[in-house]
Amino acid sequence: MRRFFILIISFAAVLADGEARELTLTLDDAISMARRHSVDAAVALDELRTAYWQWRAYRAERLPEIVLSATAPAYVNQYSSYMDAEGDYSFVRSRYLDAQGQLSITQNIPLTGGQVSLVSSLDFLHQYGADASDRYMTIPVALTLNQPIFAVNNLKWDSRIEPVRYAEAQAAFLSATEDVACSAISYYFTLILNQENLKIASQNLENAEKLYAVAVEKRRMGQISENDLLQMELNMLEAQAELTDCESGVKSAMFSLRSFLALDDDVEILTVIPEAVPEVDITYADALERALANNKFARNMRRRQLEADYEVAKAKGDLRRIDLFAQIGYTGTDSRFDDAYSRLRGNQRIEIGFSIPLVDWGKRRGKVKVAESNSRVTESRLRQEKMDFSQDLFVLVERFGNQRRQLGLATKSNEIAARRYDTNVQTYLIGRISTLDLNDSQNKKDESLRRYIDELYKYWSYWYQLRSLTLYDYENGSDITADIAKLINE
Repeated sequence: MRRFFILIISFAAVLADGEARELTLTLDDAISMARRHSVDAAVALDELRTAYWQWRAYRAERLPEIVLSATAPAYVNQYSSYMDAEGDYSFVRSRYLDAQGQLSITQNIPLTGGQVSLVSSLDFLHQYGADASDRYMTIPVALTLNQPIFAVNNLKWDSRIEPVRYAEAQAAFLSATEDVACSAISYYFTLILNQENLKIASQNLENAEKLYAVAVEKRRMGQISENDLLQMELNMLEAQAELTDCESGVKSAMFSLRSFLALDDDVEILTVIPEAVPEVDITYADALERALANNKFARNMRRRQLEADYEVAKAKGDLRRIDLFAQIGYTGTDSRFDDAYSRLRGNQRIEIGFSIPLVDWGKRRGKVKVAESNSRVTESRLRQEKMDFSQDLFVLVERFGNQRRQLGLATKSNEIAARRYDTNVQTYLIGRISTLDLNDSQNKKDESLRRYIDELYKYWSYWYQLRSLTLYDYENGSDITADIAKLINE
């Protein structure tokens, strides 16, 4: 974090200077900026926030809910049909003012899946006309229970699924930050390679011009043939064309990195080839253990299996349905407000309703069989996905282990090729080797440098892929974590 702020301050100083637009970025700086400013990082954070508020909504289902509802007032002036004691219909006029208010406290019961409520309400009715009057009806307190008997307990299943879902979202966010680092590495090394190609092309053009000038003199003195002179001129022209291509490559790669890091278009990024790399030994067994403990994959498997089991339980619960409704309390009614609360009477209501299909031609039983079959399919797929995950992790660990040796070989090859080319240039100037030998050493030098950069890129890419899968920092020996609450509230 300290390095990031230093980088921002230096970047601001660069912007304040109208002439200096160069920004030197190390690989660590680019990764830090990508984690802060890239679109991928913003998407990962928004997905984490979505999961967090879903988790908060799940937690809120376990807490009491207080609701105030009211109709204040409702005025009615209309005609409606009326049937008298003889069975004759007529139309009568209704004209009244009605006002209602209710305060309720509701608590879900996770153990049973039911719901208990404490309610207090007040109704007021004013009748207009010759016999105008006021009426009040009160329910000072009423306790209500709604309880399904055989239906699936959604609250219990939510308590199993939602914590796993939120843990999966947190792990997914941490993995996404490491994936952002992988993307930053790709963009960064693409720019490194193009900038190094530009340096190579510039140096090759400079050498080609010098060698062509020497060849002209040698030809004038008769020391080389016309064919050798033409070959040196052709080399110079090819070097000029290569330089133009490399300049275009640098511009394209720099534009991509600037866009990924959300930098201004007029900033010139200067890359630095990272020399030091993490040197740690990672075993497959250790990586697999940490991946299954930390990675979103393990939580994803657990969540999907729980969701499949939930669908089976829900289908079985729909085979029959019995609901219990009970209410006890007090009520009062009077033309005076005070008397409506003082003259209370009992207010009880108990209902038991049921729905049992007698003939449904196997529809509900078929839904149970479908859910059970889907659960078995999910289980089989999860076993296969776990095998694939383990195999991919094994391959990645093996590649990382081999990459350190490949990087060492590429480093040594690059050094030897550079020394060989410098030696051959001097040898050519004194006429000891041919043009073909010089061109061959130049190509070997360029290819060795490009291979070294490519092997370095692969090493860093494998390193952050392992961090993403295991969510473990092998260099510091600790799990990769983040202050989730702070990130969500930013």
